[in-house]
Amino acid sequence: MRILLDTHLLLWAAGFPKRLSPQAREIIGSSGNAIFFSVASLWEIEIKATLGREDFRVETVGFRRGLIENDYLELPISGEHVLSLRHLPSLHRDPFDRILLAQSLSDNLLLLTSDETLARYPLSVRKV
Repeated sequence: MRILLDTHLLLWAAGFPKRLSPQAREIIGSSGNAIFFSVASLWEIEIKATLGREDFRVETVGFRRGLIENDYLELPISGEHVLSLRHLPSLHRDPFDRILLAQSLSDNLLLLTSDETLARYPLSVRKV
């Protein structure tokens, strides 16, 4: 399975795995799954850390390097991803979550999240 992690799950998987649900740990740890992280998550981390959010305090260069060294696959943001935003219902206003959802739809990825609002999309999203 091809999995895209939302930003919080990505942070937890890399630094606080005990915060992940058992289901999330199982999916992320399965050798049969390809785990992706979006450049949008790196962007979100940088912005929210600059705004002083404690839950986003990460040294992003080392964080990205560690993800890649641990076989996570980096997903860039393409024009196709941005253009597919217009087809999403307005259930969620967070632009970072919306681009993650657009990426998952465009690239046939299952988006894993801990976000109740994001999980309301009737698309390829699973709350874990």
